[in-house]
Amino acid sequence: MEVCTHPKGVQQWLTPHRQQHQRIALVPTMGCLHAGHLKLIEQAHQHGDLVVVSIYVNPLQFGANEDLDRYPRPLEADLRACQDAGVDMVFAPANLYPHGQPQVMLHTETMANRLCGIHRTGHFDGVLTVVSILFHIIQPHYALFGEKDFQQLRLIKRMVDDLYMPVTIIPVATLREHDGLAMSSRNRYLSESERALAPAIFATLRSMQRLFCAGETSVNPLIQHGLKQLTSQNITPEYLEIVQNEDLCPPHKAHAACRIVIACKIGQTRLIDNLPIQSDNPIQSVGVQP
Repeated sequence: MEVCTHPKGVQQWLTPHRQQHQRIALVPTMGCLHAGHLKLIEQAHQHGDLVVVSIYVNPLQFGANEDLDRYPRPLEADLRACQDAGVDMVFAPANLYPHGQPQVMLHTETMANRLCGIHRTGHFDGVLTVVSILFHIIQPHYALFGEKDFQQLRLIKRMVDDLYMPVTIIPVATLREHDGLAMSSRNRYLSESERALAPAIFATLRSMQRLFCAGETSVNPLIQHGLKQLTSQNITPEYLEIVQNEDLCPPHKAHAACRIVIACKIGQTRLIDNLPIQSDNPIQSVGVQP
């Protein structure tokens, strides 16, 4: 497995493979790899001849009072995990912005001014800027992103479409712990009591999903049902909404092409999750009943 820390090294290593018409699949990460990331890598092997993983804690997507300084960076463990998963190259730059704050960045419009965008000003500008840089350096044919960060996934897909980027975005279903908690690098911040409470997020989404499948299509009763579930666990969400998959706008009536999305804090840890409102696919997890 090749490990590169500079864009030129990445491009030099990839050039002969590209000349052999090998297809490149990219898994962009901020490191602290868990089973959800390994699922992305597994799927990447199904699409590309070469699998590249980027590991970079991107400062542009962290707000002033967020967890940039304490975000876990176990690089050696991440490299071992990539080696074991058959990754061909890891791109782990120390800094993608050698001149400090970039003078040119991508800016997002309506789709970013909702949900997480309300609570994390500038976050998605930082996400799209760094993903665009990675796409330009690596020039992948495919890039894989988890559905847990659904707003991010939709914005990246829109960026690729709007800017005619020659890369296919592959969404990968959220991988969950045995009790339904969506896998996340931030789960390690949870105390024992907070970890015991956190599965209430998934349980709430599943309860709303079941209510829709039982015939309730009015948005407000569905959301009120979810809020009642959360209140019973003393959880107050930043948001709990039903949105349309394509544009993230609220529907007049809930329908099959919608998603339930949530963000909330358990202690000091901000967690996000989502589920399609209609239960079409089995839950990607260990021991969670669909």
